[in-house]
Amino acid sequence: MPAAKFKFPFNEWLNKSLLATVSVAMTLTFNVRAAEIKLPDIGSPADATLSKNDEAQIGRSIMRQIRASGDLEDDAQVNEYINEIGYRLAAQANSDGDHHFTFFVIDNSAINAFALPGGFIGVHSGLLEATRSEDELAGVISHEVAHVTQRHIARRVHANQRQSILTTAMMLGAMIAGAAGASGDAVQGAIAVAQGTSAQQQINFTRANEYEADRVGISSLAAAGFDPQGMGSFFEVISRGTAPLESRLPEFLRTHPVSSARIAEARGRARDYPPVHTADSVTYGIARARVIVAGKDTPEAAVRFFEREAYQFQSDVERYGRAVAYLRAGRNLEANRIFEELSNKEPEVIGYRIGLADSLLAMDLTSESLSTFEDTRELSPRNAPLIIHYARALLQTGEADLAHEMLLDLFNNVAPTPSQIRLISRAATDAGEDAEARYYLAEYRFMIGDLIGGIGMLRQALSVPELQEIQRIRFEARIDFIRNFMSEEQLRQLQRSRGIG
Repeated sequence: MPAAKFKFPFNEWLNKSLLATVSVAMTLTFNVRAAEIKLPDIGSPADATLSKNDEAQIGRSIMRQIRASGDLEDDAQVNEYINEIGYRLAAQANSDGDHHFTFFVIDNSAINAFALPGGFIGVHSGLLEATRSEDELAGVISHEVAHVTQRHIARRVHANQRQSILTTAMMLGAMIAGAAGASGDAVQGAIAVAQGTSAQQQINFTRANEYEADRVGISSLAAAGFDPQGMGSFFEVISRGTAPLESRLPEFLRTHPVSSARIAEARGRARDYPPVHTADSVTYGIARARVIVAGKDTPEAAVRFFEREAYQFQSDVERYGRAVAYLRAGRNLEANRIFEELSNKEPEVIGYRIGLADSLLAMDLTSESLSTFEDTRELSPRNAPLIIHYARALLQTGEADLAHEMLLDLFNNVAPTPSQIRLISRAATDAGEDAEARYYLAEYRFMIGDLIGGIGMLRQALSVPELQEIQRIRFEARIDFIRNFMSEEQLRQLQRSRGIG
């Protein structure tokens, strides 16, 4: 494959993240000084303390830590669905276009969702499992989106001018470490360093913020076509205090306390909108089923969960979950029969067709599997979950060149996750593109904030035999670019790693 085809334009987004890593401390220091000398407040009071640009930089910096943690959900179908519903809601809440949103999933059974500065919205896989309907899930996400559009973090900082912006950034980092699944001791330790015994009170949004996020979120729910009662409905679920849920809601992560008054308020506001009769989307059912299967300790436990009800009484998405559980348990023929039934019934549902192709591959029916993948790709050429599953099948069957080509086309249009970068690196390696494989691994290191490791990978790429001139120019330019974002200590470490004085 000609090297000139390797565009990988997600670098533009990544470069912004790197810029945030370096400039956030300088920006925070500047803003603290501005607050101290009490400059005139023109516009939103929150802007005087924490501008939208500051919020975006802090959010990107924290996202770098989350990516490095390895706690991001790796299931492409789950991620695709959360982004689909998230952007649908954000389009209604963000009508002026002032906010950019990024939605992601944390692989964690805790029932939680959180908003970072800059429009980064995290949803735990446990939340998706705990919801009883798509309207409930949308209610939680719309609430988090409202925290961003109403700029509650910036307003919280402005309300306490004695608290430095840098301390606030540390507090947010501690909160997100917990949200991503860090141990309670580790989180409480980080919080203590940042703020002392009053840390949790500083993290929590105020009661007024919560009610405002509910009000704005319910409006967005209705405008996006969801049942506005979904928010109050889920509040009731998490307020009941039943043992299975309570054990998954550590107190220090409960940043959105729910009271009976708040539930009543949400229910009352929802009644201001016309009644809506909604039905869960197929993609909601598919994503939730996959989370349930992945969350079980053993394949057999997943099978037992979906066999609780007789097959003839199950819905299609419940049958899909049963098939996914069978496939995980190695009961490939049984899984294949269900996937085939579902695909014939609703051939436009990509998730069903992916399941069919995966089950065929598991049965060693390679040509039938790849044919199913290819037929589906003609229907949806750049469907991210489809391409990821198809590429993995191609790598398993020794067709790395095509896998590499398809993944590159996808990632030239959709920013990849860390695990997806590792997948394209594997595809490049298997395809004999050793220099490009190292380049991808370098970009992975940059994505998680390891600038020195990333440059080391690029240096390895430069040492690959038969390196093309256009590749050499590109790799060297990338090294020069990344060096601009490195601290003096990092530059010294980089020099030592090469034995350069």
